[in-house]
This record gives sequence, C-alpha cells and structure tokens, in this order.
Amino acid sequence: MTSKLFRYVAVATSLCATTMVAGCGYARDSRSPSRLVIDALQGAPGANPGTLGGNLLSDVISLLTSPAPCSDFTPCTTFWNDVGEVALRVQLRDIGSITAPTTVSSLNAVTINRYHVAYRRADGRNTQGVDVPYAFDSGLTFTVPADGTAASAGFDLVRNVAKREAPLAALATGETFITMIADVTFYGRDLAGNDLSVTGSIGITFGNFVDEN
Repeated sequence: MTSKLFRYVAVATSLCATTMVAGCGYARDSRSPSRLVIDALQGAPGANPGTLGGNLLSDVISLLTSPAPCSDFTPCTTFWNDVGEVALRVQLRDIGSITAPTTVSSLNAVTINRYHVAYRRADGRNTQGVDVPYAFDSGLTFTVPADGTAASAGFDLVRNVAKREAPLAALATGETFITMIADVTFYGRDLAGNDLSVTGSIGITFGNFVDEN
C-alpha cells in the first residue's frame, strides 16, 4: 500500500513539473504559488484626498468657515478620516526557467478582502490609546489580476475617531507634533482558496496644521 501511494505521488509531482502550470498541486494547499507585491502605498489628508504622497501630514482637527452655516465667527469643528491608496500586483513564487517559464493561471489572481492598520513610534513608546492610536481592522474588496498588472484601491488610513482620543486629541490645542509609522497589512485569497497577506509602511506626522478653507 505504501509503495503504491509513493508511486502515485511521484507521478503527480512529475506531471506538475512537466506542465509547469502555476498553482498545480496547490488548489487545496495552504501555500499559494502567488505572492502579493506592494508597488506603492500612499496617504492623503481627509480635507485634501487628492494630494496623495509617500508621507502623510494628518490634521487632527479642522475649523471650517464655509459652507454655511460655518463662518469666520462660528467655524465648524471637523474631524476628517485620512485616506490611503495601495497599488498591488501578483508575482509568481516560481517563475520557472528561460526555456520552460511557469505559465500563469487564472487561479493566481488574488482577491483582497480586508486590511489591518497598526501604528508605532521610533522611540519605542507604542502603548495603544496612550502613545499611539488604537490599531483597527476594516473590510476592503478588490481583485489583483494574475498577469502582473497592478490594481489600486483606496482605504481609511486614520479614522476620525482616533483624532478624538489619546494621544491625538491633545495635539488639537498647541503646536506639538507626533511622528509615527503606520504598518498596513492587506489580506486576501487566491482563486484556488489559498490565503495571502502583505505589509507596507507609511510615515505619518500628526498635528494641528493650518486649515485650508
């Protein structure tokens, strides 16, 4: 019985090597033949979401003087969600050789289904709700094609509720700034059912910046 099983596995492995199809033998495995690669991770303040960049200047509070009923005499206190944008692509773990390159399969496409944001400081003071905002998870759905073409999607990088809690709330009345790093992990699953994830980082400076009304 053991020798028959060994011969079966040997034949299956040989067929996989001969066909060189990405995902062969991995349809129900926990290891995906694909990997996720972050081409770009950017952020923008909620008041100006079109100004994406490699570092984020996060305004912890905004005083809007327009439109009505907001005015110079009765400004409206506003807490913006800061946004992020990620560009992801799929790369095969085994690209084969020049004479026998690995063939991309539709099973190599990856659908992102959620993400996680955690903040840290360079000085090592990383207590959530004291030194840095609380980490959070949220949903995000888009598919990264198998052919290596990048796919982009927007997401919340800083929640407005974090600006009303420690340590960010204290920055609203003063000229103090705190610089942090946000580590963003994206989770997904290839079309064969294998789980994947990838993490990128972006610098954020929190403070009470001049409002642009």
